[in-house]
Amino acid sequence: MTKGTFPIDKFRGLETPFYYYDTELLNKTLEALKTSADKYGFCPHYAVKANANKQILKAIAGKGIGADCVSGGEVQAAADAGFPADKIVFAGVGKTDWEINLALDYNIFCFNAESLPELDVINELAGKKGKTARIELRVNPNVDAHTHAKITTGLNENKFGFNIEDLEKTVNHLRTLKNLKFIGLHFHIGSQITDVATFIPLCEKINQLQDDFEKAGINIENINVGGGLGISYEKPNSLPIPDFQGYMSTIHEHLKLRAGQILHCEPGRSVVGQCGSLITKVTYVKKGAVKQFAIVDAGMTDLIRPALYDAYHRIENISSSAKEEKYDVVGPICESSDVFLKDTLMNGTQRGDLLAIRSAGAYGEIMASQYNLRKLPGAFMSSDLK
Repeated sequence: MTKGTFPIDKFRGLETPFYYYDTELLNKTLEALKTSADKYGFCPHYAVKANANKQILKAIAGKGIGADCVSGGEVQAAADAGFPADKIVFAGVGKTDWEINLALDYNIFCFNAESLPELDVINELAGKKGKTARIELRVNPNVDAHTHAKITTGLNENKFGFNIEDLEKTVNHLRTLKNLKFIGLHFHIGSQITDVATFIPLCEKINQLQDDFEKAGINIENINVGGGLGISYEKPNSLPIPDFQGYMSTIHEHLKLRAGQILHCEPGRSVVGQCGSLITKVTYVKKGAVKQFAIVDAGMTDLIRPALYDAYHRIENISSSAKEEKYDVVGPICESSDVFLKDTLMNGTQRGDLLAIRSAGAYGEIMASQYNLRKLPGAFMSSDLK
């Protein structure tokens, strides 16, 4: 089994489980993203919900990439990490008053609004502060992203955004709200999109909408094509950096931007997914009647994706070079769903071995909980362990 490269000697004195982030890979990924975006003049925004580790946020902000936030806490974290206010966007269907007020105080680039009542509330709160809030309308394009049902966001059945047939009425209402400024349209069709051709129907929908808006005399300054670019969970060693060039070129080729329009994009987990691994120690190897279990000290409290989404994460025994055997890798939580991977081949495993659960840089540490009153996992950057 081909494995990733880890500083095992540095791991020995660290309390497991913990997240390990490869700083060099993160920087290479950010450079690849920025190069592809700059080629077409696009403005990428990192989805803070994927990973809000302070050092990671600072690294991303340092590359001039924007922030895509979905809570007041994320807006605050982005500001604290050095993202300039004019590169912070705030989306989400249920923004509370304190969150809106916080974003107004920071003078963020825009709110991605998702309902008429939300527009009224932002207008009221902005008026009390004597401010004008910039607004993009999140449009539900009814485009199938062909991804997991729980991370699909762009269908009519989903809770997000305005339906296309309501847009004209919504824009007309927005124009009556004196403390709001309409600056663009936002779209998001889902996460973990591995086939960039999925964005073609979205581009076609946007082109038609643009034509309709122009006929109505409405000019759009900004287009935000949300939808998270996926990563290869199966091949983290051979495909460590996503195909940002293919993603950007597909949008450039199929989206008919108007003169002066700015294209924003949200490549999601692809920015950080491959740079992170969950390092866990084998507590016991248990041989059952039909199964062999590698019981580790990490659980669904540390990485919930397999239990929540039936998600696959490659697992490597980074301590062993013994002959491969088949294991179910499971955690200690008192839930039958606390299973990382079934029937996986790993080098012969024994108590005390270290396992790396790969491609855990996105939706890993950020979703950790203290269920069963467990401690939250630690986190270390490779640059800190040299």
